[in-house]
Amino acid sequence: MSEALGNVELAIETHGLTKLFGKQRAVDSVDLAVPRGSVFGFLGPNGSGKTTTIRLLLGLASPSNGTVALLGREMPRESSDVLPRVGALVEGPAFYPFLSGEANLRRLDSADRHAPAETRRARVARALDRVGLTHAATKKVHAYSLGMKQRLGIANALLMPRELLVLDEPTNGLDPQGTREVRSLIRSLADDGATVFVSSHLLAEIEQICTHAAVMSTGRLVAQATIAGLRGIGAASIVLRTPDADAASEVLAGFGVLAARTGDDELTSPVPDGTAPETIVDALVSAGVRVRGFSIQEQSLEERFVALTGEGFEIVQ
Repeated sequence: MSEALGNVELAIETHGLTKLFGKQRAVDSVDLAVPRGSVFGFLGPNGSGKTTTIRLLLGLASPSNGTVALLGREMPRESSDVLPRVGALVEGPAFYPFLSGEANLRRLDSADRHAPAETRRARVARALDRVGLTHAATKKVHAYSLGMKQRLGIANALLMPRELLVLDEPTNGLDPQGTREVRSLIRSLADDGATVFVSSHLLAEIEQICTHAAVMSTGRLVAQATIAGLRGIGAASIVLRTPDADAASEVLAGFGVLAARTGDDELTSPVPDGTAPETIVDALVSAGVRVRGFSIQEQSLEERFVALTGEGFEIVQ
């Protein structure tokens, strides 16, 4: 399995990844390409197959068909080599409630055969500091807020140096302050050079923190691009305000597009391929069309995702 797509090195690469539960295709021929160094949003409505895909990526479930590579190494065949370089938070963190956050991390670290015992205390302290929990290190976890527990889960993923972090719904159930804290932490992890793969059903989360995204719907991957590229998938429209609607329609027809009236003095039409907006405006003015307003309206990311999946997304700020 190649490590790159074109000239871009990939942190995650799948081909034809499929998982069957009886006759149901929970994951259906998914081809993921996650560039190294990206913050990659894995977006889709609840039940679209995101968590099952993540379990397949990490070797927590076996695919019915297809291949997976993490950091250029084939999974699960090379999992013992690659997984120490991967941190994960899947389906929410689980801790001993009557132990402190610090004690929980020490226990989890001791279970990692790659983690040297002599530096354990320093690593735990560094991970707690990294997620802003030093002040709560000795507090019992049952007294932690949900946001603190999520951050403690991320701290566990950061106990050892990680090249790839896989976070499944990291802000699920958090209040606005907790959500902001986790978003800020994800950005800082990416700034330090890690690839961060974030699963979410929250559109605002993906827009605010991700450089790339993929969209799942009923087990299938329906789009994959940079955030800007996803916005550009939908067709842009011209919105023209003029009292000379008939003359304007003729000018636009000359560019090969059909205009439609959406108001007494408003027309809309597709943007002609390869034609600059100023060229269109110049042609309208040259034809004597009085232009009162001219704009290019792109499909919003929300509109595009609804068109792709047929479902709405929770819009949480």
